[in-house]
Amino acid sequence: MDSDGSPRTLDPEQDPAALKALTHPLRLRLLGLLRQHGPATASELAVRTGESSASTSYHLRVLAKYAFVAEAEHRDGRERRWQAVHAVTSWSNEGMLATAGGRAVLGTFWRRSIEHLQHSVVQHEADIEDGRLGEEWHEPSGVSDLMPRLTPESLTELWDAFEAKVTELTARDEHDPRAERVVLVTAGLALAASAPTAPESAADTPPTADPRSDTDPRSDTEPDRGTRSGGTRSDVTSEAGPRFEGTT
Repeated sequence: MDSDGSPRTLDPEQDPAALKALTHPLRLRLLGLLRQHGPATASELAVRTGESSASTSYHLRVLAKYAFVAEAEHRDGRERRWQAVHAVTSWSNEGMLATAGGRAVLGTFWRRSIEHLQHSVVQHEADIEDGRLGEEWHEPSGVSDLMPRLTPESLTELWDAFEAKVTELTARDEHDPRAERVVLVTAGLALAASAPTAPESAADTPPTADPRSDTDPRSDTEPDRGTRSGGTRSDVTSEAGPRFEGTT
């Protein structure tokens, strides 16, 4: 990744046009590809995304207009190459939630993160099936859905600890040849207590409560709720979209 390691922080009041530019799904994907794989031409990105080179070229110019990408060193003089300017794009959730436009943009980014997770699960399974990932990756890989009860202060502390640890381990493993790209799509979303809606039919009846938890009903086929957890606050990751690091 040739982008600047520092984050770019966007303000919904000062940068509304830049934020709106990022809501286009192809622009998110192009930015993620450049962050993940390094500089590329519009034609190379067209092959990766299945889009026309005219389309990728147009959207790259829009990203350049708002300083998300810039021209990279060219291999020759025939076609311009692009690179990401920053490794991470972030913002204040509080600032985003203060306006209707900001709330819409934030919701778009969060949903793109979910799409990125779905894409990554499919790719992870294929990489294991085809032998591109060794057995040493089987145990540490996974998805969790922990639901602890925390105060706002504790959730903030958890984010800070998580992000600090990711930074520490990334620096430690930077030159280790065994290191692979790891997708961390994380969430920490508070849910207000409310009365459950009564099922309308037998098909809607929730499963019997799992004896492992007195609060979270789960089917017998679901895995233990206790493998890995975490969350990203306000940055969007890699190819399919947001933490604009390599996701958003």
